[in-house]
Amino acid sequence: MAKEHGSLSINSENIFPIIKKWMYSDHDIFYRELISNGCDAITKLKKLDMIGEYEAPDDIEYKVIVKTSANNKTIKIIDNGLGMTSDEVNEYINQIAFSGAEAFLEKYKDKANDDQIIGHFGLGFYSSFMVADQVTIDTLSYKENSKSVHWSCDGGTEYDMTDGTKETPGTEITLYLNEDSYEFANEYKAKEVIEKYCSFMPIPIFFENEDAEQQTEEIPEEEVNDKDTVLETFIKDAVTEEVEKEDGTKETIEKVPAKKMAKIVKRPVALNDTTPLWTKHPNECTEDDYKTFYRKVFNDYKEPLFWIHLNMDYPFNLKGILYFPKINTEYESIEGTIKLYNNQVFVADNIKEVIPEFLLLLKGVIDCPDLPLNVSRSALQNDGFVKKISDYITKKVADKLSGMCKTDKESYEKYWDDINPFIKFGFLKDDKFAEKMNDYILFKNIDGKYLTLTECLEENKEKHENTIFYVTDEVEQSQYINMFRKEGIDAVILSHNIDQPFITHLESKNENLKFARIDTDLSSTFKEDVSEDELKDINDKLSEIFKKALKNDNLNVKVEKLKDASVSSMVTLSEQDRRMQDMMKMYGMSGMDPAMFGSNGLTLVLNANNDLVKYIVDNAEGENTEIICEQLYDLALISHAPLTPEQMTNFIARSNRIMELLAK
Repeated sequence: MAKEHGSLSINSENIFPIIKKWMYSDHDIFYRELISNGCDAITKLKKLDMIGEYEAPDDIEYKVIVKTSANNKTIKIIDNGLGMTSDEVNEYINQIAFSGAEAFLEKYKDKANDDQIIGHFGLGFYSSFMVADQVTIDTLSYKENSKSVHWSCDGGTEYDMTDGTKETPGTEITLYLNEDSYEFANEYKAKEVIEKYCSFMPIPIFFENEDAEQQTEEIPEEEVNDKDTVLETFIKDAVTEEVEKEDGTKETIEKVPAKKMAKIVKRPVALNDTTPLWTKHPNECTEDDYKTFYRKVFNDYKEPLFWIHLNMDYPFNLKGILYFPKINTEYESIEGTIKLYNNQVFVADNIKEVIPEFLLLLKGVIDCPDLPLNVSRSALQNDGFVKKISDYITKKVADKLSGMCKTDKESYEKYWDDINPFIKFGFLKDDKFAEKMNDYILFKNIDGKYLTLTECLEENKEKHENTIFYVTDEVEQSQYINMFRKEGIDAVILSHNIDQPFITHLESKNENLKFARIDTDLSSTFKEDVSEDELKDINDKLSEIFKKALKNDNLNVKVEKLKDASVSSMVTLSEQDRRMQDMMKMYGMSGMDPAMFGSNGLTLVLNANNDLVKYIVDNAEGENTEIICEQLYDLALISHAPLTPEQMTNFIARSNRIMELLAK
């Protein structure tokens, strides 16, 4: 063909400078675009072979090769796909935004199914100009009697196209990097980017460093095949060992015989896995397969708890694996990773339009070829179809969890402590998920038994109807737990930060349901049946004594006759005020005095049946009354919440003083 010089035809408007600088947020993405174009070209050729419009050579080995040279500051992307004629270069390269993939699919849509053709917009090739001052294409079409084409462009809107010298079908793209992008020709950087975007592309990807010396390996001569380049053959000496015989003499024996060996050019190893686990049917995958894939993709050597394999063909194509990692931190700091793929091409992490917010706590991969990507493939168009995908994923997760609870309750209970923050977060964030999971939320009681909400209410129906008592700290609240156990009253453990908003949400969804922390206002079950009038005088007297001893005129004091005489003092806080405290802490307003919340705030409960309390009543002006009051107050606080550093210092000093008094 005669040399041709022309101007690039831009569909709609001159967007070349925009493509060059702003089409992609990450400049390293050109690797993904050019390699996926090479995969497309091979996939198309394989389809043509399959439907009888092309006959591939018997020894064909389809692959994409990436060659870099830091010395020459070049990158080459080579494929042995269907290549292009000069007319096709004009159509697909010189007319920006004409998608070859779209045209191919339209032409062969009735002849080939299960397409894995990635391109949508025809702009991917031009991402190369984000990093290159000049780009050349050498291509030869698979069609009979085709001529090779050489195309060159320096990043402006003009190109040169002439006859080329390529002798085999396929395309070789060469990038002459600009000064700001030399790093992409570095072997380690190139492999890092290819691993990021191309780890699971459907065609094998090989890497060659053109600056490096030829690497070799030694193999037994019988293992050499036709594709190996043999540099030399040699005899590897036998391995011998001198051993002592029974008669004391020594002899040399041959442990490994001499062997014919060949020194060959090191066999290339593909950088990618062309058949990742999510592309297989769940029945083909073993437990070890899932765990190995998890470690490989997420570099997490803690084993996942369990996983969900998504495999859907209708009404849309979606495959993937979602892993439930072991969760042992507060929910605000949990960070999962859901990697989104389109036909095995990495798109982005954690795209919230596709992945429901609460599922972002998980780790996994989702591959959906039907996603309506925008031009840079890094975000999604606003599409109702995307919402359907999101709803489907939510449904599959709920089905897996509820199904496990129904059919394998033992495993479900075993996982519950780890997965309940995630489930409760989903309950708060997604009404459909909450509806499906409502009967499968578990509560672990103080005896380690797992109960549903219905079972919790039934367990203590006679003693506190519609109320569920809960514990947030089994150590701090041990005194209250022991009291509950003595009276045969149950309580559940809710120790995670997410539990507070969760129980508030449950109360709003279930009429008359109330949650109360175990150290809230004391139930009548723990008290002797006496009227307040009978205790009024002693209440007034103790209130005055304690306010004076503690130098706190705002102190709330309440005297009760508790059945357990060994309990001297306790602190209670109304559920409403305690939740207000928690909310203030959440918004950075901690350190406020609970007594400021009003008459229903922090209350010191004194047991009129306890000997120490009786002593104070009888010795209001006694020498040791003040120190006993202070000690009883701190003991009550300790069973409610941690003491401040100052309070703890005083408590320890006072405890030593009391022991000294006892020793006299």
